Amino acid sequence: MPPRQRDSIFIEVDSDSDVSILGDGDDDYTRSKGKGKGKATDKRKKDKGKAKAKEQAYTWEASYTRSWDTVQEDEAGSLQGAVEDWMARGRRRRLLAPAAAIRRTIIRHLILLLDLSASMMDRDMRPTRFDLSLQYAREFITEWFDQNPLGQIGVVGMRAGIGERIGEMSGNPQDVLKAIADRHRLEPVGEPSLQNAIEMARSSMSHLPTHSSREILVIFGSLTTCDPGNIHDTLDICVKNKIRISVVALAAEMKICRELCDKTGGQFGVAMNEGHFKDILFESVPPPAQRAVARTTGAGTANPAADLMMMGFPTRLPDTSPPSLCVCHSEMKSEGFLCPRCMAKVCDVPTDCDICGLMIVSSPHLARSYHHLFPVKPYQAVISLEDTPDPETSCHACARIFPTTATTTATTEGMSPLGRYQCVDCHHDFCTDCDVFVHDVIHCCPGCGK
Repeated sequence: MPPRQRDSIFIEVDSDSDVSILGDGDDDYTRSKGKGKGKATDKRKKDKGKAKAKEQAYTWEASYTRSWDTVQEDEAGSLQGAVEDWMARGRRRRLLAPAAAIRRTIIRHLILLLDLSASMMDRDMRPTRFDLSLQYAREFITEWFDQNPLGQIGVVGMRAGIGERIGEMSGNPQDVLKAIADRHRLEPVGEPSLQNAIEMARSSMSHLPTHSSREILVIFGSLTTCDPGNIHDTLDICVKNKIRISVVALAAEMKICRELCDKTGGQFGVAMNEGHFKDILFESVPPPAQRAVARTTGAGTANPAADLMMMGFPTRLPDTSPPSLCVCHSEMKSEGFLCPRCMAKVCDVPTDCDICGLMIVSSPHLARSYHHLFPVKPYQAVISLEDTPDPETSCHACARIFPTTATTTATTEGMSPLGRYQCVDCHHDFCTDCDVFVHDVIHCCPGCGK
């Protein structure tokens, strides 16, 4: 076999690669081929090493995704500790939440503004900003309707310098998801226009009653906005109409976006990576706090102002009922709901009757809307069983046996080394999974019913 010809092949190695093509014995050969190149390469490698040592907090600084660094195994090779630590984030947020009752609006109307400009095709968020935004938007809509069954969502797009209505405001999550299901219809192009999109969203909510909230959530990935007029005039009108604007920026903070959120009482955040993008987007799922206005006349001057509104509970028609026309789509259907005031037939609830204007809701929807007003108190983490004479051996909800020994990992705020979390009212112990399930899903303590 002939000897290997070193000069026959040249391989260009990426500077971020950890693989060395040439061994230590080839250093003299490399220096002999180019002295100046060797010095420059050594300096470049040294600079790259310093850059790697820095913590890459922003997604545009990272050259690849190190997903294996986000979880840590314990001594037995299990990922249970990493899962429990992930669940503890929500528990810590609940512990930091204000304990006093907060007045919130349970009937919400939200317009989702999607940036469909050419900047959304950037790949700093994988696979692209556009694909990731559509994925998170679908998850956000599903979670939003689950937590706010009496609310409605509309979708507006920003591309080619205009605002484009993608989905009409609807209380049915399937209609909203269907509007953003076709990716090719939403292909990004051109520049966005914040003013045109906000004006279109504002006109969609101009007819809404005063007892409902008016909110605009913007997913913005561009660094420019192409507006036909003065956007500050649009901002003043939004403040006058009590429209709350929140912005999730994917590129960087813009002064106008910050000003839109500050003056209308919304939330602003810049996504550092994919996980942080989802976190700040889902912060808009709970209803926003409402400022109480004290009455100026009457005996109850200390109580906040509250207006009564009329709702109707419909009669549900079975599938075997005779087909009839619905007032919302003018289609022949067997199933549906009858308005209790005018006996008109509608397809889905909650909705407003097209004949008499009565708001039609079901009792489960109304009950689910109240859990934001009276949340379950956070469970206290059990650190030690020394003061408990007869501790429970299993979870009160799922009957899972508690571990007998404490974990060796460091206890963070809100975490129990014993895996026990106790209700402050009924003093029953619950496991980690049941703690999260009670506060995030059923919103009612199984022990005391509160």
